[in-house]
Amino acid sequence: MRWDIGFLFLTLLAEIVGTVGGFGSSVFFVPIANFYFDFHHVLGLTAVLHLASNVTKIALFRKGFHRQLLLTMGIPSVVFVLLGGLLTPYLSSQLLELFLGIFLTIFSLFFIRNPQRALLPTTKNAVLGGVLSGFSAGLMGTGGAIRGLTMAAFNLEKNVFIATSAAIDLLIDASRTVIYAKNGFVTQDIIYAIPVLIGISLIGSGIGKWILRYVDQNRFKQITLFLILGIGLLTLGKIIFAKI
Repeated sequence: MRWDIGFLFLTLLAEIVGTVGGFGSSVFFVPIANFYFDFHHVLGLTAVLHLASNVTKIALFRKGFHRQLLLTMGIPSVVFVLLGGLLTPYLSSQLLELFLGIFLTIFSLFFIRNPQRALLPTTKNAVLGGVLSGFSAGLMGTGGAIRGLTMAAFNLEKNVFIATSAAIDLLIDASRTVIYAKNGFVTQDIIYAIPVLIGISLIGSGIGKWILRYVDQNRFKQITLFLILGIGLLTLGKIIFAKI
């Protein structure tokens, strides 16, 4: 596996933008890392990075948790991340990349065109959001965008939103890390990188928290959506040009 300054810088950037945008770092980190590593190794790397990242966020944004969402989203998220993780060995890396590119592109385009679109803050939507975000995280490495969209309906205070999202994500990552390790996705190189990933998550989450004091989060989310669109198109372009 190749570790270089460019990759580490992009990982830090993904952590910062993911914290401020509220979608989590994986929506940026997974497609970025995919340009450096095999997709299955990216899944293992993402799970380990997220474990460190979410512990950091819980510490930095510990202003309380939304207990109902922890249950209604957290439990189905854990169940379905296990299902998604168990399916990954049976799908090719290229097919998973294709799913990721399509998902990021459609998701971002929909909410760029419909900025006021929101879900209703119901238990049913919370459970469905947990199911979809968990399955997506297990299968493609990223489910934060779906979770962020679902949680936005509950109009949580900023610190509570991030802390609750991080707590749910921590449950997801702890579960899928076990599955990915069993599948051989968590290699020795990734284990050796854990101290570096912890350092990046500490710095990135800290910078993100500082930025949130001065930046309007709704406006930043619009910028984030365009970034997600760009990454989705780059991911699809990579697959298309690989076939030419």
